[in-house]
Amino acid sequence: MPIDPQNTLLTVQAGLAQLSTLIVSYSFSAIGAIILLVVGYIVAGLAERSIFAGLGHIHGFDATLRHFFSKIVRYAILILVVIMVLGQFGVQTASIIAAIGAIGLAIGLALQGTLQNIAAGIMLLALRPFRIGESVEVGAISGSIEEIGLFATRLRTADGVYILAPNSTLWNQPVRNFSRNGVRRSDISLSIGSWNDIDGAQKTLLALAGAEKRIRREPAPIAFVASLGDTTVLLTLRYWTSAADYFSTNIDMTKRAKQAFDSEGISIPLPPPEAPAPEARTQ
Repeated sequence: MPIDPQNTLLTVQAGLAQLSTLIVSYSFSAIGAIILLVVGYIVAGLAERSIFAGLGHIHGFDATLRHFFSKIVRYAILILVVIMVLGQFGVQTASIIAAIGAIGLAIGLALQGTLQNIAAGIMLLALRPFRIGESVEVGAISGSIEEIGLFATRLRTADGVYILAPNSTLWNQPVRNFSRNGVRRSDISLSIGSWNDIDGAQKTLLALAGAEKRIRREPAPIAFVASLGDTTVLLTLRYWTSAADYFSTNIDMTKRAKQAFDSEGISIPLPPPEAPAPEARTQ
């Protein structure tokens, strides 16, 4: 069958017209997508900086949380911009949003423990049951706080051991914070023989407390009889110091109390001698 040149020319012209229309249409879509990407990137950066600066005006708001929330806003805007760009080219955004939701659900189930640590980290940073430098005890974990992250908290024990504790572990247990109130009570107990002057021993302990500058005057130190034995009396000196001076004051006062009792002739009873071991039977 012979080819009609006129029909061929018309077909080519129609194809070229359709192609030019598509090129023009997609060119505008591409230009619009590029503009949308640039504007979205700028807006995301401005929103991140604005959120970070705005949260900084809230007294006591942690810097880690400021970074976390500002980054979430930034990436949320960028994801929204990408979805809008895909919509410029005729992509069904509803299916994309559904896919993102399904992927997010799968990731959430796979990283359930990690997300629990993140949620606990946010609560720890927001409510602040402890801060960096404070001495705490949480369950079997104790030490000085060195860093509070979104996933875990780093501590240093009194003997220099490094501890990295998951935030969910710290959040789900009662926290004993030894530094938060600023002051701590200390008790020093010494046993003396029941034949000694108890009133004189109490006055000696109170005099030691009164001469120590690290001991607070309010509440005032007290000395009292804690318990009675057959031949012993247990005396306790109770006083308050700053949390930072707790251990050093306790160590010094224990030593001084013993030295003061020795100098004043207040005897501390010795433990009863051990019974001699039975002699081995001779065969």
